[in-house]
Amino acid sequence: MRLTSFSFLSGLAALGLLAFPALAEDEAENVVKPTYFDSVMVPPLTELTPDNFKEVASNTKWLFVKHYSPYCHHCISYAPYFQTTYEYYYTSKPEGAGDKSFTDFYDFKFAAVNCIAYSDLCVENGVKLYPTTILYENGKEVKSVTGGQNITFLSGIIEEALEKSKPGSRPRSLALPLPGEKESPESEPETALKSGTEGKKPKKPVATPNEDGVSVSLTAENFQRLVTMTQDPWFIKFYAPWCPHCQDMAPTWEQLAKSMKGKLNIGEVNCDKESRLCKDVGARAFPTILFFKGGERSEYEGLRGLGDFIQYAENAVDLASGVPDVDLAAFKALEQKEDVIFVYFYDHATTSEDFNALERLPLSLIGHAKLVKTKDPAMYERFKITTWPRFMVSREGRPTYYPPLTPNAMRDTHQVLDWMRSVWLPLVPELLVTNARQIMEGKIVVLGVLNRDDQESFQGALREMKSAANEWMDRQIQEFQLERKKLRDAKQMRIEEAEDRDDQRALRAAKAIHVDMSNSGRREVAFAWVDGVAWQRWIRTTYGIDVKDGERVIINDQDNRKYWDSTVTGNYILVSRTSILETLDKVVYTPQALKPKLTISSFEKIFFDIRVSFTEHPYLTLGCIVGIAFGVFSWLRGRSRRGRGHFRLEDSISIRDFKEGFLGGSNGNTKAD
Repeated sequence: MRLTSFSFLSGLAALGLLAFPALAEDEAENVVKPTYFDSVMVPPLTELTPDNFKEVASNTKWLFVKHYSPYCHHCISYAPYFQTTYEYYYTSKPEGAGDKSFTDFYDFKFAAVNCIAYSDLCVENGVKLYPTTILYENGKEVKSVTGGQNITFLSGIIEEALEKSKPGSRPRSLALPLPGEKESPESEPETALKSGTEGKKPKKPVATPNEDGVSVSLTAENFQRLVTMTQDPWFIKFYAPWCPHCQDMAPTWEQLAKSMKGKLNIGEVNCDKESRLCKDVGARAFPTILFFKGGERSEYEGLRGLGDFIQYAENAVDLASGVPDVDLAAFKALEQKEDVIFVYFYDHATTSEDFNALERLPLSLIGHAKLVKTKDPAMYERFKITTWPRFMVSREGRPTYYPPLTPNAMRDTHQVLDWMRSVWLPLVPELLVTNARQIMEGKIVVLGVLNRDDQESFQGALREMKSAANEWMDRQIQEFQLERKKLRDAKQMRIEEAEDRDDQRALRAAKAIHVDMSNSGRREVAFAWVDGVAWQRWIRTTYGIDVKDGERVIINDQDNRKYWDSTVTGNYILVSRTSILETLDKVVYTPQALKPKLTISSFEKIFFDIRVSFTEHPYLTLGCIVGIAFGVFSWLRGRSRRGRGHFRLEDSISIRDFKEGFLGGSNGNTKAD
């Protein structure tokens, strides 16, 4: 027994001795070692943290920072480009620097931020996608680029900053290394620095959008050259000088151009002078505002305040930059900022046709949702993806899948966009002027009248609304699956019955039955909330509710101009999942149990019902119109006949006089003695 114990302890000790060297080796491997470029040692890239970021940025003239995720495929691919750029410039010898190094001469430093380790810092720096590279001047952002970039592009940003810092100190051209190379390539004779050219400013490799911060006046001559024949994004208004709305919007548009300086091209077209151009783009009302990128365009339909324009423009620039590739970690970070995210799952077998169809979608999603793609197995596992490519939308973590799976359906942009429009609202969106029609029409809507001013109460009420929405959706999915199972079972019974009777005709008919759930007759139920303070007048006149009396819930049927604001017991519907779901059950399944109220007067309801009946029954409508027209025509015809001078039997004329007159006799021609 003692020997056994001793052997056990000896084994543990041996394992420990083996484990410690292994741990030491792992730690040694995790230590970033210096690299060499042109036989010069280059220190590891500085990793910034929330503790030292502001200090380093404010004490450095130029700071070029890569924000990345160590798990992001794009970041991994981008790493050698950024690292080689860093090594190349760190070891370079600027002309006129003397004994000073590149870093000291220009006060230009490279750094990186791990957004998984320091997500709050990346959010504070405005990072939405990985990788994002930002150039800071004295602690202030001057340039930001998203996605992996090549060394030539990065060098263009750096050279512009260096020339600004010390004019005339940079060569006209550079021989840049390839990613991963450890030596500078030799300059070609024709590109070498020549005497007398030091003072010339280098040509900018990449054009900065909206460099002057102004709205560019576009004409038919330059529109194609600047807008449609390039891949540069443009935000353009089409206006008429005499239009009052255009005149009111003009100062806001000028402010937008200033706000988008260096970020997005802003333009305008005078439709009085360029009527053909405005007609070609479909500008029929003024002002018409369109976002362009190459041959694609999207119409702006939101409010016309400066904040609304800026928010849309920033989203547009983000989406127009392409569909980013994300992994599970990046997706989780995105979920913290976005309510609605469309995800395109693909694998190695996904074709270029699929990706081309995908690239046509982003402009239609501007202002609505985020679009990403992924081939991360962890994402497949989380969302149970087994076929590729596949579309899914995540609304606050709740997945909804695009039903078609065939290649043609996945490439049908119009069909995909129709599905996206049906699901791009959050689970419980805020009712606004821009989305009211989409939320309210064709649905039964559970509408929470909330007070945003009381944040604590507001957040609690919103949580209850979301809980009720999730529970209702879970129940609807279960009922949908149960109903579909019943239809499938009924089909199978018909098949088995036909097989038992050996009735081939009935068997073919049974197999041809298509289980279609699209016409199940269910009314769609949606959830939303409205700011009871901002919409106070409309809520009071339509529903007779004032948010000052407390937060309430109404169930609205816009198509029939009806609503419910009380439970079966006669109490108000409170912002509680129990109160909401109990009342909603009655409204959907047993509507006769609750008496609805009207959003219009009884007199208006009569004409509304007539109009609805005519809309729902077109043939009956046509018959009624024909019948009414025939009745009116008959009445007018009869009335006109009675108004004419025709004789009637009851008129005061004798039969004898009638006969004599008819036979041509006359008292005046009678012979008298």
